[in-house]
Amino acid sequence: MAAPKAQVLGSQKSVTLEAEVFGAEVKPHLVHETVVAEQNAARSATRGGKSRGLVAGGRAKPWRQKGTGRARAGTTRAPHWTGGGMAFPPNNRNFSSKVNRKARKSALRSALTAHAQGGTLGVLDAGGFEEPATKNALELLGSWGKELPLLVVAQPEEEALIKSFRNLDRVVITVPSELEVQQVVWARSLLVSEGALEQVQGRAQ
Repeated sequence: MAAPKAQVLGSQKSVTLEAEVFGAEVKPHLVHETVVAEQNAARSATRGGKSRGLVAGGRAKPWRQKGTGRARAGTTRAPHWTGGGMAFPPNNRNFSSKVNRKARKSALRSALTAHAQGGTLGVLDAGGFEEPATKNALELLGSWGKELPLLVVAQPEEEALIKSFRNLDRVVITVPSELEVQQVVWARSLLVSEGALEQVQGRAQ
């Protein structure tokens, strides 16, 4: 199998990609499992409730134990009382689910391969952005002609490139160390700077 290639935007040259990363077998079930796990990990789990021990009030016994004709009661904060605590309040729920490291890397390879096979993967030359210029970034995307939303992966030190793309609508920028499968799946097109390409390939191997 020939090594896949990606076009370098703004030039006639192309870059040879790692066949192990961008020419791997696409496994949708692993991609789905990893995306769900990443979304679960991002959940804040802030929903909660108060048990009868946390609700204010209810210290005194509402009436004496016997002789009133009413059911005995020790507190007004019991769950069946208005204003009482919850019987089983949801607290500190952990939504995270484990995905093995090999499966997570395989899912990333699958997502990257899907872009390479679909022709929606491009490479950016950071040297073409000596200073921030959103207009240049917009013209570059117009000449490329791919659909949005777009994911741009660049190194943190490539500030001029990042600042050129960050104000564009439906464009998300990330660094190789924070690249997630759900971002790659969400994007209709993917741009990776030449400097970040090696790190992206290293994360998927």
